[in-house]
Amino acid sequence: MLSGGYALGMIETVGFPALVAAADAAAKAADVHCVTYQGADAGIVTIYIVGDVASVSAAVTVGEAEARRIGQLRHSQVIPRPDQTVLQMVFQRLDKKKGPAGAKPAGRSTSKETADKQNNAKKENPNETGKEE
Repeated sequence: MLSGGYALGMIETVGFPALVAAADAAAKAADVHCVTYQGADAGIVTIYIVGDVASVSAAVTVGEAEARRIGQLRHSQVIPRPDQTVLQMVFQRLDKKKGPAGAKPAGRSTSKETADKQNNAKKENPNETGKEE
């Protein structure tokens, strides 16, 4: 996961548009990753940002300003070198959103999967060409 010199930044807004604008501005301002967000009642949403301490601090400052400009900023916080259990709590939420490893959206297949299915069908029924006569 993340080691020693990293920080966890949080920006909490009222309303999703302010959150998206804050996350976008923060991600563009410094070398950070917006890892997940969390929604609460009454339109309160929080974005979680990780990176090195200086970058997260700068990104949160820029994100705060953008959140104020677009909507309503509730609070922000930067935690330098958070305890490993805090990072696990945030990343556990991220892992739950991803679902099982290798999971794909239902009803979608890649072109390679489609080609594999067609090749397997030809092997099973070599007399059929796939064309109707």
